[in-house]
Amino acid sequence: MIRFSPLVLLVLVFCALGACEKALQPKPKAGLRLTYPEPQYVPLTQKLPFRFEYNNQASVQPTLKTAPNLFYPKLKATLYLSYRPIQNNLNGLLSDAYTLPSKHLRKADEIPERLFVNPDKKVYGTLFKIVGDAASQLQFFLTDSTRHFMVGALYFYAKPNYDSILPAIDYIEKDVIRLIETLEWEQASTP
Repeated sequence: MIRFSPLVLLVLVFCALGACEKALQPKPKAGLRLTYPEPQYVPLTQKLPFRFEYNNQASVQPTLKTAPNLFYPKLKATLYLSYRPIQNNLNGLLSDAYTLPSKHLRKADEIPERLFVNPDKKVYGTLFKIVGDAASQLQFFLTDSTRHFMVGALYFYAKPNYDSILPAIDYIEKDVIRLIETLEWEQASTP
């Protein structure tokens, strides 16, 4: 009969237990893959001093003001819109529109501007993309410079972690650009 010392038995038990484990392998590098549905743009049907096309993934939320909000339930975000007629107050409205993005300077890394000029439809404006962990990531204003003025701001219902919400920001930014490019002001009726 073969006799093993307790130390040898202990080593054999650990070797046997260690042999049953799977070999650890490093995980491949990967990023989070978020996919969003292809946007289907539909015209705004409410009777307002303007009209535009919006993504049907957003629901139009009427408000007490003269512009609806666009709510993105799957992205937990709202594009707040506000409209004001110009009544000898264009300079004040423009000043306010440029002040709103600058309120995010403390949290923003940068705020690049994109100008929009469409003389055929008399739509002029600026889109501000707020890069960083700010409360709002997109803001814009649009005007015909004589009668109409609209501002918009995008807010998410989540902590503003820019890297995490960047895919959603990029998705909604395309919708905002479509809104800007399809915006038409109501023309004054002539007697």
